[in-house]
Amino acid sequence: MSATATDPNLQHLTKAREQISQGDLKNAALTLNKANRQWPQDPRVFMLGALLAEKSGNVQGAFDALRKSVALAPDWGPGLLELALLLARQNQFKEAVETAEKVAALEPKNLQVLAGVIDIAHRAGHTEMAIRHLRRGLELVPGDLSLSRLLARDLSNQGEHAASVALWTELVAAHPGDTSVHMGRIRACIAAGEPAQAQANAEALLAIAPDDPVARYYDQCTRGETPQRQPVALVQELFDGMASLYDQHVVRGLRYQLPKQVAEQLLAHYPDRNINVLDLGCGTGLLGVSLGPLQGHLIGVDVSRPMIEQAARHNLYSRFHTVDMHDALRETPEGLYQVVAALDLFSYAGSLTEAIPHALRLLAPGGTFVVSCEPAAEDGADMVLQTNGRYAHKLSHVKVQCQAAGFASVDVQDTVLWYENNEPVHGFVVTARKAT
Repeated sequence: MSATATDPNLQHLTKAREQISQGDLKNAALTLNKANRQWPQDPRVFMLGALLAEKSGNVQGAFDALRKSVALAPDWGPGLLELALLLARQNQFKEAVETAEKVAALEPKNLQVLAGVIDIAHRAGHTEMAIRHLRRGLELVPGDLSLSRLLARDLSNQGEHAASVALWTELVAAHPGDTSVHMGRIRACIAAGEPAQAQANAEALLAIAPDDPVARYYDQCTRGETPQRQPVALVQELFDGMASLYDQHVVRGLRYQLPKQVAEQLLAHYPDRNINVLDLGCGTGLLGVSLGPLQGHLIGVDVSRPMIEQAARHNLYSRFHTVDMHDALRETPEGLYQVVAALDLFSYAGSLTEAIPHALRLLAPGGTFVVSCEPAAEDGADMVLQTNGRYAHKLSHVKVQCQAAGFASVDVQDTVLWYENNEPVHGFVVTARKAT
């Protein structure tokens, strides 16, 4: 089914693909219609028609065209792969995985197919599948750095810490000047509960980039210290990569209901909806969706532009600021908001010491500050960095900080933040109110 120099349809297919890639969808449609009239049974025409339909926003049309392509050529890898990728992009993961496995079996040595199958496995959260195909890829391309890094990361995510650390160790030996492999080994050692084992990697990072906040952060971690916050670059890297899948992964996969719970609490207190809300770490806008339209302004702050782009699609936020939360708090005039919310933000932002007084300053009289945290043991440090890379906070310390800042009342509610591996991740929500 691949085009060749003597392929009578090659010119039309090439032209249509170029037009689609350039966004010239009207002329691409004309080109594909001409090709379809001359070669009505060519599955490639329908595959390109699907790409055109999806770019035009016609997802159902894309599915119809791809299913027609597959019906015409049931064992043609490119058509099946495009169908699997579309299914994954539309969060139809069961069929996407089944179709991807079929393509992999049909074309086991096709590296383009392999890349697509691995992408689908990651989108579906099917780490075991990704690991299996990454190992197959390394049999085809031994020592490939990109595949090796993905495999080492997935092994760690799957809880196979020893295998992950061993692979990262091999990669460091082979690529000693590559900062990504040093960071990968540090993360794997932290996840394994042995950060000190990666101290040499942190020192290597500092030698390469002595002023880099990420290198300094990992140096602290491997020395047994607790950094006060994660560098913005690390938070951006994490959330930029998951933006398109975040709602599917968190709301459905992890059963995340906290924004809905907090929104119900806020609307019970402000039933007229005449409030200005500052949503710190707004992500994809889950709090905004749960609140619905307000009489006042809803302002979103997040360091991840792709996450904000997802939030903007809801058309509920008045505006966004793609800045660090601490910068936003410092630079915002006082008394503008009835609500300042920070849901699960400090699992990554770390210390609340600077943020809580600013939150009080930003609130109008009678305003509400809502913050959620994972709990640290009451007989331990005020804040700890867990092996999963998230911060946990001691409840008593958060309460004391709110009281010391001047909040008139501080209420606490225990909750389940989300589920990991079907096990509840417990947390608490602090609701602090400013005096009227």
